[in-house]
Amino acid sequence: MTKALKLAVVGHTNVGKTSLLRTLTRDVGFGEVSHRPSTTRHVEGARLSVDGEALLELYDTPGLEDAIALLDYLERLDRPGERLDGPARLARFLDGSEARQRFEQEAKVLRQLLASDAGLYVIDAREPVLAKYRDELAVLSMCGRPLLPVLNFVSSSQHREQDWRDALARLGLHALVCFDSVAPPLDGERRLYDSLALLQEKARPQLQRLIDDHLAQRQLRKSSAARLIAELLLDCAACRRSVAAQAVLEQGAIHELHQTIRQREQRCVKALLRLYAFRQDDAKAGDLPLLDGRWGDDLFNPETLKQLGINIGGGMAAGAATGVGVDLLVGGITLGAAALIGAVLGGSAQTLRGYGARLKGKLKGQRELTVDDAVLRLLALRQQLLLQALEARGHAAVEAINLSTPQDTSWREGKLPEALHKARAHPEWSSLNPGATLEEGERQEQVQQLAAELL
Repeated sequence: MTKALKLAVVGHTNVGKTSLLRTLTRDVGFGEVSHRPSTTRHVEGARLSVDGEALLELYDTPGLEDAIALLDYLERLDRPGERLDGPARLARFLDGSEARQRFEQEAKVLRQLLASDAGLYVIDAREPVLAKYRDELAVLSMCGRPLLPVLNFVSSSQHREQDWRDALARLGLHALVCFDSVAPPLDGERRLYDSLALLQEKARPQLQRLIDDHLAQRQLRKSSAARLIAELLLDCAACRRSVAAQAVLEQGAIHELHQTIRQREQRCVKALLRLYAFRQDDAKAGDLPLLDGRWGDDLFNPETLKQLGINIGGGMAAGAATGVGVDLLVGGITLGAAALIGAVLGGSAQTLRGYGARLKGKLKGQRELTVDDAVLRLLALRQQLLLQALEARGHAAVEAINLSTPQDTSWREGKLPEALHKARAHPEWSSLNPGATLEEGERQEQVQQLAAELL
């Protein structure tokens, strides 16, 4: 069995060490991120595995706080005539009383780095290059372990990336990686592991396995997310409510349909958050805010559609029937009973099964309510916006997700996908309708086809 590579995550207090580990492990609950200094007081660990085999062990360490004084102290440890190397000097320090008292926190960091194969030195790239950071690197280098500087928070407009690159080069640290734990680049983990492999050649095989697994998991998450959105759209397209043609009853049925669609969208939102390992309250949008896990802007408000550039159709302009299309089938009230019965009898057996009950309802003065095309477009855009935001979000992020109007016009104009047109004729395909047959082969085929179009 391959031996797991051990990495100590080290650096100054409050530079984002725990945040980096949250993102690498996809665990929003790892450690405790705080704006107060010295949040992490003890060493905490996490293990990354593939197919049950541990490949990487990550150790979160307390922040270094007084490296200037520690370096001065270490330089005075040599006895007359001695010239100790770094590890020997640190061994003498760790055996002494100061490692248990004045420099107790720094001693925990050094012990963990000495017990590891390499270290990730996390830097807040927004900070200026100060003497204390140079002294930290001087102390850490005494451990004789490879160090890979990680520039955190480089997505901030206040970052000083080039200053840090220049300073690290002067210290002989030419290999580094930019990895923003709040907004990591899509290939951020691959670049991090590739850089580590340069410093730890023997660990290249397990690091490559992590890279391959990360890519596979990302693709699987994205395809699973597309299927969740496709299920939502198909459910809503096939959803029908039959109601007597009386104004009061129609208004009640419209309200009930609105609520049903809203709740179905919320289930999709929650499922996407679970899929990407975020908390239910992690998604709060800008233009389309999520409040208490719910989209703040009303799904059936015409202004909401205008925000995303969706043309408002006849159903949306119907005022009281906002977001609902009134399905009159083949003209419904304008055709006589004989014409309706003839349409059924002249069709195939499948037509009789699919439309017979609905046409029978028409003869009794029933109307059918369905979700307007414009609302289906809005549902698709909202979920795709959320998916894009989750793809780009690090698990250390604490700010609200910001959503912007998508540039892709495919869901704002043109024809809806064929799968949704087919679903209109198959109310049994919707989990929102009584007697749904969700495992039917043709329905599953349409879900799969729609998911592929979403990708």
